[in-house]
Amino acid sequence: MEPAEAGRRRLFRFLEMTASISRAEGYALDMRVLVVEDDKKIASFVVNGLKQNGFAVDTAPDGEEAVTAAALAPYDVIVMDVMLPKLDGLRVIQRMRAAGNTVPVLILSAKASVDDRVRGLQAGGDDYLNKPFAFSELLARVQALIRRASRAPEPTRLAVGDLEMDLLTREVRRSGETLDLQPREFALLEFLMRHPNRPVTKTMILEHVFDYSFDPQTNVVDVLVHRLRNKIDKDKNRIQTMRGVGYVLRHG
Repeated sequence: MEPAEAGRRRLFRFLEMTASISRAEGYALDMRVLVVEDDKKIASFVVNGLKQNGFAVDTAPDGEEAVTAAALAPYDVIVMDVMLPKLDGLRVIQRMRAAGNTVPVLILSAKASVDDRVRGLQAGGDDYLNKPFAFSELLARVQALIRRASRAPEPTRLAVGDLEMDLLTREVRRSGETLDLQPREFALLEFLMRHPNRPVTKTMILEHVFDYSFDPQTNVVDVLVHRLRNKIDKDKNRIQTMRGVGYVLRHG
């Protein structure tokens, strides 16, 4: 047996074992994502980002492995490239749907025409994201697909320790005291509160708060964090700097 084939079989046995444990015993795994992508750089980029945001992630480099993995493990969402070796992404989705697998699928594709998006959705995809993409948008779409599948309502209030945010009235309080935040300060705090105790990079903040690309060496994020700290965290106990990584909001 070839080494690669033996490795694939070990992977599938592992997936089948963990899937049976979770189904039979109600074992609570983290939200689990299958990333189907043959480009190693893109796959690594997506996998690392998802892991940093608390997801358990498996990968498949071609369509045939994707069909097998999707049949064995109870994924919460699948991120599916279209142009794949052995079996293209749309045919993978069609086989999954024919087998009764309803897991949400986010299609990734460099093809951006309306006809391409329509074909992807008609094949059984749930959402479509064009390459190149910002990771923050991919993450938001993955989270939205999971919420939609679980019918979990979008929260209207966020709370981290003594920090409270009302997303409808846009009021922010700390220990009951109302804080006056500018729009980008509010957006930064909301982003941090949606990822408590998890490091967020400057690039993620740039993509989410500013909605377009800056020079990675710019100091606009540092300036914005400094302004926010002056209003909610002058002792720097809540918004902590992680050198070489970014920032993290602690519960306090």
